[in-house]
Amino acid sequence: MRHGSHLDPPNRFENTHAVPDLEHLEWDEEYLHQREHRPIELIEDSSQTIVSENNSPDIPFRYSVNPYRGCIHGCSYCYARNSHEYLGLNAGLDFETKIVVKRDASTLLRKFLSRRSWQSEPIAFSGVTDCYQPIERELGLTRQCLEVADEFSQPVTLITKNALVVRDKQLLASLAARNLVHVAISITTLKPQLAREMEPRTSIPSARLRAIELLAKEGIPVRVMVAPMIPGLNDHEMPQIMKSAREAGAQAAGYVLLRLPLTVEPVFLEWLRRTQPLKAEKVESLIRDTRQGGLNNSSWGQRMTGAGQIAEQIKTMFQVFQQKYGFKNFAPLDCSQFSRPAPQSSQLRLFQ
Repeated sequence: MRHGSHLDPPNRFENTHAVPDLEHLEWDEEYLHQREHRPIELIEDSSQTIVSENNSPDIPFRYSVNPYRGCIHGCSYCYARNSHEYLGLNAGLDFETKIVVKRDASTLLRKFLSRRSWQSEPIAFSGVTDCYQPIERELGLTRQCLEVADEFSQPVTLITKNALVVRDKQLLASLAARNLVHVAISITTLKPQLAREMEPRTSIPSARLRAIELLAKEGIPVRVMVAPMIPGLNDHEMPQIMKSAREAGAQAAGYVLLRLPLTVEPVFLEWLRRTQPLKAEKVESLIRDTRQGGLNNSSWGQRMTGAGQIAEQIKTMFQVFQQKYGFKNFAPLDCSQFSRPAPQSSQLRLFQ
């Protein structure tokens, strides 16, 4: 199994960190194989809540649902990697092999939407990791949550880079017919080899374009997210990605500049130097040009788009081709249709 990270970076919340002495293990082929090909481990999450709230002005949603934490896709650049550190795990190999699952996600969502205090507004799937990562094929937690949203006429947005989303096209079409869903498909590159290196267990680029096509044919509004843009590595592909997505049926487009918060930085740099040795120095230098000399800037208003000449060039390029290919902004989702079904039990609601 291919991994995006080859590191077990220290957890910034832990006081100690064990480092294997690989010099004394270089002949232990079994150990080295197990280290480089770790199996996927599912960890049960017993949280009693499923909907998270954020107040960031850079994110176009207030509420989100994450049926999974950690992501099998193993994308080297994933901004969410450091969220695993809050669980006592690391942002490297742990993030892509130790997946936390909320098996009762749909039950918790139903409970949340049934509250009398809930004033309907769009809920995003997902704010942290991909809601259609490979384990969703087996567990179906995202689909179960969408069934609840459909029942309540609750508007939702989804973002994924996995063509598995097509499995639920009929359910999404039901929501779309009532203006209750927008779907975003992330495409980072059209080059299969680069995609396999950056995003080792995601759908190939052609499959994502096909997913856009199939969803659009069902009347489902689809946005292409050209993200993340990595200066010197894939930013030159932005026009062709946008053109291909528009031809496939995408109606809207967006982009995000590479973000390397906290422990994501060493994971990405190790990947960059290992897989792109001839480009690594140039790419790192260009990233610094967009981040005021550093590799990340978490300031609101800049963390998604960067600053400086290179960042402005990427922004301008996006705007030019957004207009050229006729991408439009989506109309707001309709929150007025939301309704709470009758309780599944005979007991009436007293306090919610």
